[in-house]
Amino acid sequence: MTKNTKEKKVVVVMPAYNAEKTIKKTYNDIPQDAVDEVIVVDDDSADSTVKIAKKLKLAVFVHDKNLGYGGNQKTCYREALRKNADIIVMIHPDYQYDATLTKYLVQPIIDGKFDIMLGSRIRSRKEALSGGMPLYKYISNRVLTLFENIILDLNLSEYHTGFRAFSSNVLKRLPLDKFSDDFVFDQEILVSAHAAGFTIGEIAVPVRYFPEASSINFIRSTRYGIMILYTLVKYLLKDYGMDFPIFHFKGKSEKN
Repeated sequence: MTKNTKEKKVVVVMPAYNAEKTIKKTYNDIPQDAVDEVIVVDDDSADSTVKIAKKLKLAVFVHDKNLGYGGNQKTCYREALRKNADIIVMIHPDYQYDATLTKYLVQPIIDGKFDIMLGSRIRSRKEALSGGMPLYKYISNRVLTLFENIILDLNLSEYHTGFRAFSSNVLKRLPLDKFSDDFVFDQEILVSAHAAGFTIGEIAVPVRYFPEASSINFIRSTRYGIMILYTLVKYLLKDYGMDFPIFHFKGKSEKN
């Protein structure tokens, strides 16, 4: 892959689980001139995900047992940092997100405008629903995003995307091992980063829902929503002297 022109090493990580039908399409959409390396972490898939990733000549790390979505991401970020990445892009390998937009996602971090960038699927209600997002997911996304914006004093259009980019400084300072191994990891990392003073921006990305795209069921979505609300409560309570491990930051911020 071609070295980034601004000499920032960009590494894409893909937390994979039974993604044999979509991982190649996702990888092929990643602009080769925008990233230096792609890492796949397989969470004990039962299909041919690993075989396909190796055939694509990607760096592949395989869990010998399923660690969960959050546990998978922890390995992704640890391996990317081990490779001295300056910017780490997480893309779900289920082809739900438009990986061709990777260069636009990372550019604000390269330019020093933001520390974290999110690819938001909610540019408009019409686009989200016409792209196949189930109505109940759209509604829960909107409600949870409203709560998060109010409590965090931000104005993001979505917090629940699987297409996001981080400056390495963020991942080095946050207590990743203290975050959940489940889906709420995605929100804990954002809430923790915000509490640490890191900035979050976003770009709009198209929505693609189809049978092969990964999606959690209604029961797990409900549990996910409850855990997000609990994470926000912890964010509020920390200002009253209560101690939570997700806010145990490492060292001194490199932003200061």
